[in-house]
Amino acid sequence: MGLSGHQNDTTRQGSDLKLFDVFLLTLAPLLWAGNAVVGRMMTEICPPMTLNFLRWVFAFLFLLPLTYREFGLEGPIFRNSKKFAVLGFLGVGSYNSLQYLALKTSTPINTTLVASISPVFILLLGAVFFHQRIRLAQIAGAILSICGVIVVLCRGNVALLDQVHFVMGDAYILLATACWGLYSWLLSKDAADPDRVRSWSTLLMGQMVFGLMWSGCFTALEWTLEEPKLVLGWPLAATLLYLSIGPALIAYRCWGLGISRTSPSVAGFFSNLTPVFAATLSTLALGDAPKPFHVLAFLLIVSGIWISSKKFTPKANAES
Repeated sequence: MGLSGHQNDTTRQGSDLKLFDVFLLTLAPLLWAGNAVVGRMMTEICPPMTLNFLRWVFAFLFLLPLTYREFGLEGPIFRNSKKFAVLGFLGVGSYNSLQYLALKTSTPINTTLVASISPVFILLLGAVFFHQRIRLAQIAGAILSICGVIVVLCRGNVALLDQVHFVMGDAYILLATACWGLYSWLLSKDAADPDRVRSWSTLLMGQMVFGLMWSGCFTALEWTLEEPKLVLGWPLAATLLYLSIGPALIAYRCWGLGISRTSPSVAGFFSNLTPVFAATLSTLALGDAPKPFHVLAFLLIVSGIWISSKKFTPKANAES
C-alpha cells in the first residue's frame, strides 16, 4: 500500500483518474452507506458506541491470522506505535464514535448535510498543514459535490431545507469530518514515506490495535453514563459479520489504496457519494424505486469529482 517511489500529493493531485482508482474510491462510500443503513436498523439491538467497538473486534479477529507475527516488540506495529496511535485515534476510534454521538442530539439529515463539506475540510487541511495548492477546479468541484448532497437531503425540494435546524450534535459531526480529513492526509503522507509499513494488512492492524483502545474507552463511557440495551442473537451476529468485513476491512483498504494512488484532495470528493448511496439503499430497502433526484444528485457529485481531478494541461507557447 502506498505511492510508487517518492511521488507525493503535489504531483498526483492534478492527474486524471484511472478506472481502478474510481472503483476503489467508489466501493468505500458504497460500503459505508451500507454501514449507515444497517447501523440505523440496529439501534434497538445494540448501542452505537458498542456496535462500533464490536465491529472492530470482529475485524481484528479476521485480520489476526495475516498479522500475528507482527506483534513482537521488534515488529512493525510496536516500532510504529506513535503513528498507529494517531491514525487509530482519528480513524477507528474517533470518526465513527463522533458520528454516533452527533446522532444523539441531531438528525441524520443535519449530520449528512454538515458532513458534505468534507471535501472543503480536506482541501483546507492540505493547504494549511501540508503545503498543497488549492486549484480553481477543486473549488468548483467542491461546490458541485455539495449541491449534489443537498439535492439528496431535500429530496429535490429546496423548500425542505427550511426544516433544518442546527444543534450541538452538528458540532460533533464537524469534528468528525475534521478527524477524517486529517486521517486521510496523514495516511497519504505515510504512503509517501520510503520507510513506511508496506504491508496493507499490517498497516490496518496497527490502526485497529490502538483504535480499539480508544473505541473501548468510548464504549466504557457509554455503559457508565447510561444503561444500553444489548440483544444477543443472529441479527446482531450477521450485522457484525457484514460491518467487520465490508465497511471495516474492505472499505478502509480501498480508501487507503485509493488515496495512495490519487490524493486526499481527490478522494475527499468521493466521500460525498455516501449520502447518495445511503439514500438509494434506504429507498430500495423500503421497496421504492430510486427517484429522479437521486440521479441528479449522483450526476452533480460525479461532475464535481471529474472537474476536481481532471488534469488541465496549458497550451504550449507558439515559440516552443
